[in-house]
Amino acid sequence: MAIAKRKPAEPVRIELKKEDTVKVLTGRDKGKEGRVLAVNRETGKVLVEHVMMIKRHTRPNPGKQIKGGIAERESPINASNVLIVCPGCHKAVRIAHHIDKIAGGKARRTRVCRKCGQTLDRK
Repeated sequence: MAIAKRKPAEPVRIELKKEDTVKVLTGRDKGKEGRVLAVNRETGKVLVEHVMMIKRHTRPNPGKQIKGGIAERESPINASNVLIVCPGCHKAVRIAHHIDKIAGGKARRTRVCRKCGQTLDRK
């Protein structure tokens, strides 16, 4: 009896980018705000600064100059559990998209706040 291989999951469409400020909606860190350090679209997870802290036990390795001990670091959380914080209204909001026409007949899609309409993309 052959074991069927699982297909790799399709990448998840995540509207968050690195350096965005987000607010955690669920879990043990509910209500905390932090900066996005990394986005993994393959697994649908984001790494948020000072959120979901775990203790990592590390063995010393003198060859690689790694000091042993218990290190505290962030763990990834599901992107559906966070919302972006608007810099204008300072609230956790959903993201809308506006299409702006630029020179040469091209269009650029920008992320905007659904509550106040301010652009969320950095210049």
